Amino acid sequence: MIAPIELGNGRCFVIAEVGLVHDGSLGLAHAFIEAIGGTEADAVKFQTHIAAAESTPTEPFRVPFSRQDRNRYEYWQRTEFTEQEWRGLADHAQEKNLIFLSSPFSLEAVDLLTRIGMPLWKIASGEVGNQQLIERVTSTGQPVLLSSGMSPLSELDDAMSQVAAAGVRRAVLQCTTAYPCPPEKIGLNMLKVFRERYNCPVGLSDHSGTIYPGLAAATVGADVLELHVTMSREMFGPDVVASVTIEELRRLVNGVRFIESMQAHPIDKDVAAKDLRSLRRIFTRSVVLKVTLETGTVLTEEHLTAKKPGTGIPAVRLQELVGRRLKRRVESDALLTEDDLEGAS
Repeated sequence: MIAPIELGNGRCFVIAEVGLVHDGSLGLAHAFIEAIGGTEADAVKFQTHIAAAESTPTEPFRVPFSRQDRNRYEYWQRTEFTEQEWRGLADHAQEKNLIFLSSPFSLEAVDLLTRIGMPLWKIASGEVGNQQLIERVTSTGQPVLLSSGMSPLSELDDAMSQVAAAGVRRAVLQCTTAYPCPPEKIGLNMLKVFRERYNCPVGLSDHSGTIYPGLAAATVGADVLELHVTMSREMFGPDVVASVTIEELRRLVNGVRFIESMQAHPIDKDVAAKDLRSLRRIFTRSVVLKVTLETGTVLTEEHLTAKKPGTGIPAVRLQELVGRRLKRRVESDALLTEDDLEGAS
């Protein structure tokens, strides 16, 4: 039984995207699950490419990078996993308390992943206009997460309407298709635009290769955060340059939870100051004498200064004491009290 995923409940859902950085190695894919399981991320996500169902045999690379594949078709084919292998990855994720996700890139991939069990569908940027794919995933009844990286608002409107018409919960991620994505193209402003436009949970799919956009997104209330991960920046693959390391992912998740705790606990400065009265007595200042003065001395400003601790007459009252008369001898550096002075305070 797959537990439902609730987005928009005040807790940012953090997805660690492995994608294809495993380069077809099942062992490496499992190693990623093991490593991500120690970061407190919510989900691990892959991509399910079935070459014959997705691509033509001559589909070129977006960026030529492979020394063993002539084109994307061969790359998809070489990095495919069998259904049994996908099931093993999903079982491993569950053992590590991770939600297993994978983006489908064909109807056949949707069917395969449905048999394994997807609690949430992530539609990649290039598939937002694929109405057949969206129809197939919405037929499962599970929520749909749409990435906006390549879509104008008109195309995104159509996709969001299609998901809504199917009665399926939906969310949309701001995404800029650039690897790595520079700060001026992150588009954090779009979270507010999407939230108002679609009245649904929103988030950020980050390709910057840093943790900064994710922390900023959490601060403005992102419901979902997705980012690519790598074991090392020396690994092979086109997404490595836009990925964070496992240790950076751990710091990001800790930072997101820290931000959420801050936002969930606004403070009242007056109440906080009252709670810190004992510290105030240590760190604030009291009025003291610069020199020893005898009984009957009328205090002048030259006699007085302020020093720690703040357990005597508060330093803010120093001017009020000018002109008051001592009713007894007071040593230098002694904290003045009302009992040392004649007249009413």
